[in-house]
Amino acid sequence: MPREDGPDDGGFADALLEEELRQAAAVLDPVPAELLQAALDAFALHDLDARLAELTFDSLVDALPVRGVTDAPRMLTFRAGEVSVDVEVTEEGLIGQVLPPQSARIEVLGGPQTTRPLTADTLGRFTSDTPPTGPFALRLRTGGEVIVTEWLRA
Repeated sequence: MPREDGPDDGGFADALLEEELRQAAAVLDPVPAELLQAALDAFALHDLDARLAELTFDSLVDALPVRGVTDAPRMLTFRAGEVSVDVEVTEEGLIGQVLPPQSARIEVLGGPQTTRPLTADTLGRFTSDTPPTGPFALRLRTGGEVIVTEWLRA
């Protein structure tokens, strides 16, 4: 049955109605925090074809303590096949290198907050002036390959 208003007006009216219904649902029946977190966790799995980089060195566990040094940076090494990632975690941020040296785009994963993607130069070096808070992982995109590190607590 044709609508009385024009064909273009119906889509606009439907969009307005849909937006009003979304706003009403957000106020009257908000999404529970647990469900929202489950959705975010599920979205983190969208790179199921990514290779998992295994943690092979963590200075909190594997390094010998140095007398007199109280706030040494945390050193981490991840390995996925021939690719390894060395990362230094400090209060000022991250410093790292992808080996063998290659360009890469790196994302610091840490939950719902958005982070600015990092870029590794041709020598594989990258830095971030934002330290991770809470659990974090790194997602590297090198050419056609995606590598995700294990999750760690900062």
